[in-house]
Amino acid sequence: MVKIKGYISSNFTKSFLTIFLPFFMIISLVYLVKISALTERIQITFGELLLLYSYSIPDIIFYTLPLSFITALANVLIKLSQDNELIALYALGLPAKKVLRTLLLLGLLFSLLLLSISFLAMPLSKQFYNSFRQEKQAEAKLNIVPGTLGQKFGNYYMYVKEKNEDVLSDIVIYNRTDKAQEQFFSSQTGQIQTKENTISLLLDEGYGYTYSQNKLQQVQYKTLEVYNNLTSGGFKFEDIATYWGQAKTDAKRMHRILFFIFISLIPLLSVYLIASFTMINPRYQSNRSFLVIFTTTLLFYAIASSLQKWGTPLSLGLIIVAFVIVGRWLFTKRISKYF
Repeated sequence: MVKIKGYISSNFTKSFLTIFLPFFMIISLVYLVKISALTERIQITFGELLLLYSYSIPDIIFYTLPLSFITALANVLIKLSQDNELIALYALGLPAKKVLRTLLLLGLLFSLLLLSISFLAMPLSKQFYNSFRQEKQAEAKLNIVPGTLGQKFGNYYMYVKEKNEDVLSDIVIYNRTDKAQEQFFSSQTGQIQTKENTISLLLDEGYGYTYSQNKLQQVQYKTLEVYNNLTSGGFKFEDIATYWGQAKTDAKRMHRILFFIFISLIPLLSVYLIASFTMINPRYQSNRSFLVIFTTTLLFYAIASSLQKWGTPLSLGLIIVAFVIVGRWLFTKRISKYF
């Protein structure tokens, strides 16, 4: 019996890796394209690109693993059936439900893995990703390029002739407070400062001009501090309990929980359902594995999408119970009744 379990597990592993790895690579390319689109707004190095990609790995695994499991399960059972190996096991006195126990155990392990990824890894990776992007966007908005017009610092437009690290030279700042009034500031030197998560530009020895239709005012200053509307390091991390605890008041996050639970349970819920149509007698039944995979996947993900939009804990519980009952009933009627 131990050898039979090992043989079934070995066949499933080969089939699963053959399917999972191409899916993983394809979805990875999609995420890399999405990440590379950020370079239109922020500058990132190749190492930072890989770091952002690593934050996406939990999502990639979560969305590719259930489909890979369904496909691998259907393929391995069809292969064992067409090679008459299942028939040989039945002839040796091993009933179909015992053959399926190894695959049920694998389905349970995969479901536990998906639950861990969705409720532990994905919230953390999402927060790391958002924190990194927010920090880079703030840096991009403060990346003053000498000799370039139209650069913004908060609500101000500014021009800088020269820049040496954080020290700026020959600075001109323009701000239009309303339709009838404009402001100009000029300074020989200045520097960007960050204090208590507040970003400002400190100007030294300059002049300020306020212009309206009726008058022009001039002021000479020794130092002038211009504040940006950005803050540095403002992203707040939440622990897992706090993150999911918001589901009590946030309906969107509650629906997300229902979606994650159902998707995570797909490997376990699909075993009896897939086996009911892929454990066949090749002499009398045709191979319809492609139709089984397509229909089952479409059904599971359609229900998951509905739960994400309109689901409730009660509806999730009823759907899970329904899949268990229907799966066992189909397996008993089509397979274990005869084998």
